[in-house]
Amino acid sequence: MLTYKAMYKFVEGGVHAEVLDLPGVITCAENLPEARRLLASALVDMAETALLLGESLPRPDLTLTHPDADIEEPIYLLLTAASRVSVTPGQSVAA
Repeated sequence: MLTYKAMYKFVEGGVHAEVLDLPGVITCAENLPEARRLLASALVDMAETALLLGESLPRPDLTLTHPDADIEEPIYLLLTAASRVSVTPGQSVAA
């Protein structure tokens, strides 16, 4: 499990949310519970996409802060491995 830091800013009409360690993991919602749910979903989507592309995830830095944040709190990322393995025909696998 990786622990990143989320920030929430109350804005007119709702809540802006982002994961400070991961540019692009950002959302907005009408209220804080919905913003938390949507941000968690965006974090999982970004992490899965990065890993599928062979990219590594950034190391969490819980010292990060945002000057405009109304709330900063941990957000947890738990990824599980699939039990499927596929081998492309014509490729050999070294033992």
